[in-house]
Amino acid sequence: MTTSRQIHLIRRPNGMPVPDDFAVREVATPDASDGQVQVQAVLMSVDPYMRPRLTADQPLDAPMLGGGIGRIVQSRNPKFKEGDLVRHGAGMQERFVSDGRGLQIVDRDPALPLSVYMHALGGTGITAYGGLLEVGALKDGEQVFVSTAGGAVGSVVAQIAKIKGCWVAGSTGADDKAAWLKDEAGLDAVINYKARPLRESLREAMPKGIDVYFENVGGSHLDAVLPRMNVRGRIPVCGMISTYNGGGDPVKNLSVMIYSRVRMEGFVASDFPHLQAQFVSDMTGWLKDGRIKYQETILDGFERAPEGLIGLFEGRNSGKMLIRVAD
Repeated sequence: MTTSRQIHLIRRPNGMPVPDDFAVREVATPDASDGQVQVQAVLMSVDPYMRPRLTADQPLDAPMLGGGIGRIVQSRNPKFKEGDLVRHGAGMQERFVSDGRGLQIVDRDPALPLSVYMHALGGTGITAYGGLLEVGALKDGEQVFVSTAGGAVGSVVAQIAKIKGCWVAGSTGADDKAAWLKDEAGLDAVINYKARPLRESLREAMPKGIDVYFENVGGSHLDAVLPRMNVRGRIPVCGMISTYNGGGDPVKNLSVMIYSRVRMEGFVASDFPHLQAQFVSDMTGWLKDGRIKYQETILDGFERAPEGLIGLFEGRNSGKMLIRVAD
């Protein structure tokens, strides 16, 4: 038996989550029995999709839903050995016991840091890859606009589009993020939507219109983009972060989709198992040769997971937000 900790939701947020909505609970974690493993958390992910769950399907007084990478510290399951690194969806638990279902051994390239397997080579990476190339049906050389382009998903989307020879513009809400996107990620144009009206900026950034709009925001972003969409444009909908804490501006221009024959389609990361092998091959190569660059915000300490989640909605992250629990 081992003493461990869990992050619990103890009350439903009213708008923006606050620290008092969460609690760190100490629990006893049993040793692994026959067919089981005990896993110690190494890295935990915090992501915007978690916010809607806090209002709906996240149970109170139970471990927060979520995923991460952990290390096998006890094994009585022949499929795993002690020391293996595994992806899991067991939520925010410092240690947990599993029968092995839902665990995936991380086949790590020694030239890459472990953390990239939580973003560019993890869930946000396949979200970007499948959402842009399959749902967005990207063609080489098209006009692409990405909202929240400084985030973990958006930054990868934008760079894949550049690799495919596209004209790429993105939006962000901070000057430092805009500078990184322009100078490091190589976007053709970057809009700080907090500094200048988005509609006006889009006309300058996308003079040839938009063939693919990768949607992460919704609300006023979507409303501004719709009149700029080219005929038969595509809008893969990854998220609508502007609405997650309540509020959000109404979308008034949906009728534009009719005569422009625009297709808008939502999706989730688990839609793309058939792309996984090609994604891993492509992304590993792009990372190693420097064509995909990334940013990380890593908070040290298991108990800082709520801080990390709240920080996403306050813009305190550059790139992927991670919680480092152990080395």
